[in-house]
Amino acid sequence: MSDWLQVFLLTLMAGIAMPLGALAAWGEKIRSQWLEQEFRHAVIAFGGGALLSAVALVLVPEGSRQLNIASVTVLFLAGGLTFMGLDILLDKFRSPAGQLVAMMSDFLPEARALGAAFATGGSAGLLLAALIAIQNLPEGFNSFGELRKSGSFSAIKIVLAFFLLAWLGPVAGLIGFFWLAQFPVIVAGVMIFAAGGILYLVFQDIAPQAVLKNRWAPAMGSVLGFLLGLVGQMLVG
Repeated sequence: MSDWLQVFLLTLMAGIAMPLGALAAWGEKIRSQWLEQEFRHAVIAFGGGALLSAVALVLVPEGSRQLNIASVTVLFLAGGLTFMGLDILLDKFRSPAGQLVAMMSDFLPEARALGAAFATGGSAGLLLAALIAIQNLPEGFNSFGELRKSGSFSAIKIVLAFFLLAWLGPVAGLIGFFWLAQFPVIVAGVMIFAAGGILYLVFQDIAPQAVLKNRWAPAMGSVLGFLLGLVGQMLVG
């Protein structure tokens, strides 16, 4: 199979995890207190752990190889500040799409980095694809709930919208493969920028939602999410 086709299929697979997560939330039938509380928070924490593993094991190590300390510092801070500004803007307009914007904000830079990784023969592509899919599942799950609570969108419209958004992954991945791979410094910059933004999101939006008093499954969920990324990195490495 050609590399560009692998990029297309892997980024599409990672994107399809978004509507799959939404379908899981839509198809939820059991309404026990445990499911509503501890399980949901554990899913959120699992996604946070997976995001942290993407930052610590892929984005920062791969990106920092091509950049000096000053560039890493500026881009990492710029990523955090940009995502903070987006968060403030969403709060100002009381938008119910905060989780959705966060999901797309890390999905697209990572998909571009995945495409570039394949073009340059790096080993990070497969791991990135797995991590993107892992983090998109709980993010799709949580975004569905957030949009449904707003009352502005029907369940079927949300799932269909997520399915259409999934196709942006292959577009971003092929841009990375055919164009950005010629500019490894730009790819590295995208990775570091995305890492700063994701780290902001984890501690601003994801970690606070995962906390439950006198419950321990959510915190363990973050450990499992990070562990999955760590095992994947060791297998690929």
